[in-house]
Amino acid sequence: MRISEFKNGKAESRFRTAYEHALTQLWPGPRTPLDVPTRFGTTRVHRTGPDHGQPIVLLPGSGGNALMWHAYIERLAAHHPVLAVDTVGEPGASVQSAPISDGHDAADWLEELLAALDVPAAHLVGCSYGGWIALHHQIRHPGRTAALTLVDPAGLADVGRRFYTWLILGGLAALAPRPLRPRLAKAVDNSAILDTELMVLMRASMGFRRRLPPATTLGDEQLSRLSTPALFLLGERSALHDATAVSERLHRLAPAARVEVVPGAGHALPTDDPAAVLAGILGMAAQQGD
Repeated sequence: MRISEFKNGKAESRFRTAYEHALTQLWPGPRTPLDVPTRFGTTRVHRTGPDHGQPIVLLPGSGGNALMWHAYIERLAAHHPVLAVDTVGEPGASVQSAPISDGHDAADWLEELLAALDVPAAHLVGCSYGGWIALHHQIRHPGRTAALTLVDPAGLADVGRRFYTWLILGGLAALAPRPLRPRLAKAVDNSAILDTELMVLMRASMGFRRRLPPATTLGDEQLSRLSTPALFLLGERSALHDATAVSERLHRLAPAARVEVVPGAGHALPTDDPAAVLAGILGMAAQQGD
């Protein structure tokens, strides 16, 4: 497998400029950028919040980076250390140097990252593809994760045509003139395209060649091995999967996990209902006594 990279220096420079601009515009308060070496590449982590307590580790969805969580940072970091990650292989400030071929590799990358950051017990928060990585990590490296909050995570059911249609239509809508986006966001059921600064960053990432493995469906045996407190937040209208069917599967295979289907929300759950997502993350953090 090849690695994710920019197609040329010009594309990389354009993205880096947009990324730094988005950081200055969107990130609330102070932060410490960390570049952490792993055998899969150097990973950029933005650390913020207090120095003590169990850290909340934020993993973005496919095609995103730490900035997708910008609207959550201030509230989360008020009482918790927060580590917002640019996943290796996604367009961000991380630089991939070796292929990630499957969920095991992705889990090993995350384990190396948390070990290097000296995080013995993390509250992992993963959205979509980031949730898939978090699940693989907890299954492959039990003990490092103290809690999971999974925001419409991938890997719980096979992906069908509906999701790819949703992706394509959302991408096209994001390229439309700004005045048209509110109407288009409703039409394609993707509120994420209304985050103007992130849409600028998304357009700047078009010269990035993403070469990460697909989020294959986790098997029954894998899901039954979940051993840490977990909250699954599922969008009622998610294009990624049938939320009702996924909820029933989780109740059967991981009965100790909490599953909440968020009414009226789609796969863009972090922007569809940020209050529900924030409440879920903070609730899991409180449950861990942090």
